[in-house]
Parts: sequence; C-alpha cells; structure tokens
Amino acid sequence: MSTARRILVVINGLTQVPKSTLRSVDGYVAQDYSDLAVAGTLGAVIASLYARMNLANSLTLLRIFFVPVLIVILLTRSPNVELWGFPMHFEFWGVLILLMAAATDWADGYVARRRLQVTTLGILLDPIADKLLISAAFISLVDMQLVPAWMVVIIIGREFTVLGLRNIALAEGFTIEASVLGKTKMVLQVCAVAVVIAGARHDYLKPLAMLLLWLVVVSALVSAAQYFHRFWGNVDDRIKQRRRLSMLESRKKSQDAVPL
Repeated sequence: MSTARRILVVINGLTQVPKSTLRSVDGYVAQDYSDLAVAGTLGAVIASLYARMNLANSLTLLRIFFVPVLIVILLTRSPNVELWGFPMHFEFWGVLILLMAAATDWADGYVARRRLQVTTLGILLDPIADKLLISAAFISLVDMQLVPAWMVVIIIGREFTVLGLRNIALAEGFTIEASVLGKTKMVLQVCAVAVVIAGARHDYLKPLAMLLLWLVVVSALVSAAQYFHRFWGNVDDRIKQRRRLSMLESRKKSQDAVPL
C-alpha cells in the first residue's frame, strides 16, 4: 500500500473521507475494511490522548519530570558553576527546580478551573505528582544527612495513609474534602525543603529549617487525624445504613414467606 493510500486511510478513520477518493488512489477498486478499522481505532486513541493532554495535565506531567532532576541535583551535589561572575552552587539549582515544580502545582489547578479542563487523568495524576515530588525531596535530604529520618517517615507515611483513605472513600461512594490545614501543608513542605537545601551552605538558616520541619510534622499528624475522623464518620454511617437495610430486607422476606 502506498504512502498516499495509508494517509487517506487514516484520514478516513477520523473525518470519513468519501470512498470514491480512496478507490481512486493507486487504482484500488475495493475498500480495505480491515485497514479502515485499524485506522479508525488509531484515530480514536489519538483523539482521546489529545483531548486528555491539555495544558493543565501537561503541567502536572512537567512536575513529575522535575522529580528525577531534583534527585540528581541533590544527590550529586552538582552543578556548581559560575555565571556572569556569580557562583551558582547546587543549592541554588535545587531550590530553583523545587520552586518551579511547586509553581506547576498551583498553575495546573488554576488552568484546569479557568479553562474547564478538569479531567479524570488530571485528578489522578495531580496528587501522585505532589507525593512523588515531596517524597523524593525528603528522602534525598535524609541521604544528605540534612533531615532526621524519623521526621521523613512521619511525613511520607501521612501522605500515603491519606491517599489510601481517599481511595477507600471513593470506592465507598463519598469524597473527603481537604481541610484548611491540609491545603497549607504543601506550602509548608515546599518552604521547609527549600530552606533545608539552602541551609546546606548557609548555617544561619538551619534553625529556621528545623522550625519549619517541626511545623510540617505537626501539621502532617493533625491533618491526618482530621482525615481519619472524617473518613471514619462517613464509613460508620454507611455501615449503619447497610445494616438497617439488611435488617429491613430480612424482616420483609420473613413476613412475605408463606408457611408450607
């Protein structure tokens, strides 16, 4: 099959080109329905991916891309260059990448709401991107011996605990809205990581870094308790409703039963 024929077959799957046009290419007289089916499926997949990869989702994927870049910068402690007479050590690049990633977290939500581009893919990717970024940053800082490991265990453990509660809640048919403390947690985490990275070279920032780390740990514990309280309240109500319905159905069946 010639290149022109293949192009028209793909176009036919997307725009329904008249069959006469296809028959006139390379002297084809019969329509190749198997090729059309494949082209139609390919066209549907491409159109679906294009619809999902809007600007908001692209920003979320960009945040995920920043994760390995940040890890390499922190663990290799490079690059350390001098531009226009100003020394730029790895701390500068680490903070820069972190702040750029955090900016995409705000930007993707703003764009999705402003342009009405809220998609299922974006809803799934956004919390995953946040947790990957924060987990990678804190684990790297533990390896650099800048953050106590027990603090990172609490912070990351809280993230995955809340993620698990949210998934169970969705399976049960309800959602757990983020509290005010939960919404500010990401800001505290980014500030703490940025100050800790900068404090690797500037000792006067270390007390501020430790203060921010304690605030992150406390906010993680309190917000996790809030999520669990809301989760248990909703689940407990659902369980009670199911028990009542089960009891009513069993009573109805016993009343409707005809004795032999």
